[in-house]
Amino acid sequence: QVLLVESGGGLVQPGGSLTLSCAASESFASINAMGWYRQAPGKQRELVADITGSGTTHYADSAKGRFSISRDNVKRTVYLQMNNLKPEDTAVYYCHVEGWENLRGPTEHWGQGTQVTVSS
Repeated sequence: QVLLVESGGGLVQPGGSLTLSCAASESFASINAMGWYRQAPGKQRELVADITGSGTTHYADSAKGRFSISRDNVKRTVYLQMNNLKPEDTAVYYCHVEGWENLRGPTEHWGQGTQVTVSS
């Protein structure tokens, strides 16, 4: 069963924009924090941005002022709007969701990853 479905990745020129989406399955009885991480080749996975159930957001220093995270609780979806993209943003982006599943209890899951490539 696919719990998180990511979309929106692709190739974009420096200065361009992309919006990533991650939709959570209804298997989640409730969802708490949602976030986006990324992993560039040869580097550790790092937090890009996250958002709590109450709407509090947090951004990595590299993302502040350029990226915006938001969520639609009806659609059970978290978004990452990325503006003024730089080559350094090139990475595989992973959605992460913390919540509660009726048959499993508290749980956390990762999306399959979506490639973002910023290149001229």
